[in-house]
Amino acid sequence: MSSTEISMEDEARVVEQLCEGRDRIYAELSKTIIGQHDVIEQLLISLFAGGHCLITGAPGLAKTLLVRSVAQIFHLNFGRIQFTPDLMPADITGTEILEESGDGHREMKFVKGPIFANVILADEINRTPPKTQAALLEAMQEHQVTAAGHRYDLEEPFFVLATQNPIEMEGTYPLPEAQLDRFMFNVLIDYLPPEDELSVVMQTTSQRGEPIVPLFSGEDILRFHEVVRRVPIANEVGEYAVRLVGATRPDRDGTPDFINQWVSWGAGLRAAQTLVIGAKARALLSGSAHVRIEDIQALAHPALRHRVLLSYKAEAEGMTIEKVIDRLLSTIGTNV
Repeated sequence: MSSTEISMEDEARVVEQLCEGRDRIYAELSKTIIGQHDVIEQLLISLFAGGHCLITGAPGLAKTLLVRSVAQIFHLNFGRIQFTPDLMPADITGTEILEESGDGHREMKFVKGPIFANVILADEINRTPPKTQAALLEAMQEHQVTAAGHRYDLEEPFFVLATQNPIEMEGTYPLPEAQLDRFMFNVLIDYLPPEDELSVVMQTTSQRGEPIVPLFSGEDILRFHEVVRRVPIANEVGEYAVRLVGATRPDRDGTPDFINQWVSWGAGLRAAQTLVIGAKARALLSGSAHVRIEDIQALAHPALRHRVLLSYKAEAEGMTIEKVIDRLLSTIGTNV
């Protein structure tokens, strides 16, 4: 879908549809998900911006339920892939089999794998070897898979949410930094506050949840992608995003001293692109007509936490990436 396919009148209708549907989306998700407002917002932003998410959290925090619920709201095909050490690339993308036709001839037929869905939950992506991880990442980047020399396009929209367990590292294959950079956000999902956890326990042990009502379609999401890119952003706001990302790179002119001490590798250009396109989606979701500085700042943590590599000195001093980003936000002036 090209940007010329949406007229100004259509664009206005799409914006109105999204703004009116925002509260309905949260209302539908509240049928199955309690709390986790920031997590839901970041997932929706990445979906509307056309990006993928890495989600980090302990087991049992309803990651699968959340992703399936989002897929139901947008009437999208949902696929779940459980990554294990013996998982092969063909188990994800599909494979060719020899099939005999009715007239006795035999021919190779491609059987599609679970990657051929709109929303993919790649569960525990760090439990599978790099070769299998690469098969998924190729699909994420190119929106296609290659099998026996043939390319097969994936159905649009295509959204991958990969999970990893932060507390169990034995027998895992951590994603290299260059591959982590392909994820738009690294979303942290934490335990609920006691009152929300009590609500979950009481609700899930007393009655079955209400079915989720689909509100949008895949075509709607593709239109959202086009409209998000048209959200205006002032040069000053874009410059702030670039300066914020540039300040994460050690040993450069103007880099804060604490970055030089605690960071061994900073974020690249894709981080600034992520901040801007994500801020556009956030502005649209919040009903704003343009991108604001606070939209950039609100997405700094999910956009940077997997793109900035801390040094051994930072780890020895007990410094975390969250604290570094917080200090960065308080250090870099807006000039707006």
